[in-house]
Amino acid sequence: MAEPFSLDPHKASGTWENDIIGDMFIGLFTEDAEGEPVPGMAESWEVSDDGLTWTFRLREASWSDGEPVKAHDFEYALRRILDPATLANYASLLYPIKNAEAVNKGDLTPEELGVRAVDDLTLEIELEFPAPYLPGLLAHYTTFPVPMHVVEQYGDAWVQPAYIETNGAYKLVRWRANDYVHLTRNETFYANEDVCIDDVFFYPTVDVQAAERRVRNGELDVITDVAGQNLEFLREQVPEYVRVHAYLGTRYLAYNTQIAPLDDERVRQALSMAVDTHFIAEEILRDGSMPACSFVPPGVADYPGGASVPWCDVPIEARRDEARRLLEEAGFGPQNPLELEYTFRATGDNPRIAPVLQRDWAEIADWADISIAQIETQIHYSNLRAGDYEIGDGAWIGDYNDAYNFLFLGESTSVPMNYSRWSNDEYDALIRQANRELDSSERAELLSEAESILLEEAPYAPVTFYVNKALVNPRVTGWEDNVVHIHRTRYLCFSDVEQANAAGE
Repeated sequence: MAEPFSLDPHKASGTWENDIIGDMFIGLFTEDAEGEPVPGMAESWEVSDDGLTWTFRLREASWSDGEPVKAHDFEYALRRILDPATLANYASLLYPIKNAEAVNKGDLTPEELGVRAVDDLTLEIELEFPAPYLPGLLAHYTTFPVPMHVVEQYGDAWVQPAYIETNGAYKLVRWRANDYVHLTRNETFYANEDVCIDDVFFYPTVDVQAAERRVRNGELDVITDVAGQNLEFLREQVPEYVRVHAYLGTRYLAYNTQIAPLDDERVRQALSMAVDTHFIAEEILRDGSMPACSFVPPGVADYPGGASVPWCDVPIEARRDEARRLLEEAGFGPQNPLELEYTFRATGDNPRIAPVLQRDWAEIADWADISIAQIETQIHYSNLRAGDYEIGDGAWIGDYNDAYNFLFLGESTSVPMNYSRWSNDEYDALIRQANRELDSSERAELLSEAESILLEEAPYAPVTFYVNKALVNPRVTGWEDNVVHIHRTRYLCFSDVEQANAAGE
């Protein structure tokens, strides 16, 4: 995992931050051990006939200081994350809520957001359009409550260990930057009696192979990513530790469409079709990753797919010939070389993929000169959100199991998560139409049509579909492989602890 940028649910934007935040806070919904959305703070709920109004009855629960968790905390939290003054990078994920986009852009006040605390234990959420995936979205940390009484007193400093109060299974004890994050059991958690592990330590890891050694040596219990080229060795040495399975995620390249020459569709298409995704998946990653011809990964609920990059089945040499033609048509050649920079994350397999991409682009022509630069993960994503890059390594892991969670990254309204800053009126219109379509098959067709436009104009270039690659000490119990790769500590235990508990020790 990378070093967290923030542990404030309204400031975070990475899966590695979610691992920690999701141990500390519980939303209206949460994940079960299999990663599926299940009721969290919501005890029950009703949905209006038109699917636009959801009314939740909250369970009685407390913050870690004993103060009750109220519907007003949810109302306050959702207004806070969408308030433009908060500068929440992930706010666009919540645009299905009524008036959310207008509030986030400053056109309406936070009080006009379609969220209302009816009383202390009743919360009403109004939507812009029916969202059958809402339970999954409400399990995401952007929708978590925050303790209004604490945030109001300490402002952005509320997440410091001295001040933070949580409603989940754990509470923050210490955060030593670039060293570790330490959580301890929250005794006021409503399901505390079901929690086994008292203390959790999260260590940021840049050197994946060093982390693998620490697991094998018993210094760490779990790492959630391993180097693909090491899998064969690990399966020989510690087969009972290795966990590999499908993941709801896409590795891709982002092109900054606001700068020349990447504002030219032909340049983006040329760079995309020249990448040998089969070689990257099969020879570099070697972990079961599949080469990607679409942006939405396979296996997404209620989405048969069908959209594909136009060059998916064209042999790589023919694709590079076409890439050369497109770049020449765009004005590039020996007298006007194409010079760009590709920046990539310092973690995982990304440093191994970058030189392969550079070689692929060099195969187009000797005047296609793409330099590469490795950047610390947190800074890299900050640059992507700010539009401070040319070609960038990116990845998207599903926040909830629906195609829209991937395709919203192409909407013009989704900046800064739309790293490319691409805008297409037809695409936006199809997404809006799909979001208002109640028939699931019709909705899927509209989303697929929109995805085809995204793939044709190539603001993003899908490279591979992810797989989960984890090392889990076999003494860890309760770990369930799942497509969202979310494993909350409250479901985990150790075999020796369970045996001791069973023996009454």
